Amino acid sequence: MKTAQHVATVTTGEALMEALQEVGISYLFCNLGSDHPSIIEALAKAKQEGRSLPKALVCPHESVALAAAQGYAMTSGEAQGVIIHTDVGTQNLGGAIHNAFRARVPVFIFAGETPYTMEGELPGSRNSYVNYLQNVYDQRGIVRSYVKWEGDIRTGKNVKQLVYRAMQMAKSTPAGPVYLTGAREVLEEQVEQRENVWPNWTTITEAGMPPQHIEQVGDALIQAKNPVIVTSYVGKNPQAVDALVALCEQLAIPVIEHIPTYVNFPRNHALHAGYDPHALITEADVIVALDTDVPWIVTQATPKPDCAVYFIDPDPIKEEIPLWHIATTQSYRADAYETLKQLGAYVAEQAVDVSHVTTRFTQWEQRFTEQRAQWAQAVTHNEVITPEWLTACLAQVVDDDTIILDETITSTMTVCKYLPRVKAGTYFTSGGTSLGWNGGAAIGMKLANPTKHIVSLTGDGTYLFSEPAAVHWMARRYDTPFLTVIYNNEGWNATKMNLLKRYPDGVAKQTDSYWVNFDQSADLAKIAEAAGGAFAQTVSDPQDVVAVLQQAMDCVKAGRSAIVDVRLAAISAQTDY
Repeated sequence: MKTAQHVATVTTGEALMEALQEVGISYLFCNLGSDHPSIIEALAKAKQEGRSLPKALVCPHESVALAAAQGYAMTSGEAQGVIIHTDVGTQNLGGAIHNAFRARVPVFIFAGETPYTMEGELPGSRNSYVNYLQNVYDQRGIVRSYVKWEGDIRTGKNVKQLVYRAMQMAKSTPAGPVYLTGAREVLEEQVEQRENVWPNWTTITEAGMPPQHIEQVGDALIQAKNPVIVTSYVGKNPQAVDALVALCEQLAIPVIEHIPTYVNFPRNHALHAGYDPHALITEADVIVALDTDVPWIVTQATPKPDCAVYFIDPDPIKEEIPLWHIATTQSYRADAYETLKQLGAYVAEQAVDVSHVTTRFTQWEQRFTEQRAQWAQAVTHNEVITPEWLTACLAQVVDDDTIILDETITSTMTVCKYLPRVKAGTYFTSGGTSLGWNGGAAIGMKLANPTKHIVSLTGDGTYLFSEPAAVHWMARRYDTPFLTVIYNNEGWNATKMNLLKRYPDGVAKQTDSYWVNFDQSADLAKIAEAAGGAFAQTVSDPQDVVAVLQQAMDCVKAGRSAIVDVRLAAISAQTDY
């Protein structure tokens, strides 16, 4: 008589956590709810038994959780996890999921679904009134436009396959967030424990361009009189920055960083031509748009009719943007790093007019010197702190290895000019357009880079969007100190500036009526002090800026978060709103 063989079983929740460990997730940024009992039990059992699972971090707000996961992945290249609560937690992700999607950053998001039984038919059945109110027709539809992949766990028997598939999609170029759901009954299901086969689920290998197209683009660049490269996010791979510098030095090609998400080119390099492409593209005879969503604004300027435009990008026709067009000679779906290496190797084998390259480099060197000298003239002050003065002061208290997060919006070009980053991986923006990313992202970047100093630059409106109480509670709880500097102009300057583009002499301007200002100014720094014990200081005298920033930076180096609220000129004096 045969003896029945014992088969080890676990809950789906346990299998899910085990799969997340297998795919390499280190942190789960969690806002847990009534849909997560089996997940919490799985974490507790693993802790008791000494088994490794991703570390669960409590996040008081879902948007902060996702921003932290995005920040971690942007600076490390490693996707992290976010766990949220049913439909309401999914909605609370808000614009954070837009940012991760537009920035092409891999994040694994899990949300429970409300129980689908209500009379105790299965373990996990409804036992609270919230289980009824959180039952919606299409929970995944809330985020469908902002994820690469979404799925639902129908049975625990294949939960590992679903996690593997989700992460395979998240990490394959172009990367992006993925979203998985599971009802409580499914998470309670007992299933056989399965082995780790994640290594079999390979992601897409990065590829360059076919040789004949490398020849086409390479010859165009060699023969060009006025070539230009425009990029926004080639720096997502730091190796690509070095490859871009090498190619540009071979042929003396200037680089424009248009709305940069990363450091794409050393900003002290003579071939760094600034941040506005519109003047240069009208002079160019060859343009390479490399890793960029919007290389220029067609209502502001367009290349000459005979200019050759080559668009090289993981998604060169922007399949996730319904209306988009840039007139090109040719578009290529290719990896920037691999392509730059190919182009560099091809150019090295060709006969290049060295005197022509040398002359062009000398011309750009002179333009660089003149441009930077012109920028420097704006670093002045009278009685009021200007963004230029503040940024120049900040440059005195950070080093080249400090990681800068920039969500100043209308001061972003000022930050780029007066706090020029020279090393790849030391400057980041959200990559999207939803505000409030900076605080959570700073926590994620500090977790990924515990030995580096993190500085978050934000406007006052953006600071309030960032859920600062949740951010600074987390920063203290998980020992991720960073410096926040608020460019406080008491309002939403971006809205005012866009209004003035359309109505430069309109009634709104004539009557100072914008409905954007915070004339009842809050003590913003005290929020961080109250929630997270941060060093908090407000400064309004230009002569005090450097000293206060240095004091704050010293606090961060000693292990305590710091925040400096810097009062700039108010954008409006309107009070009748």
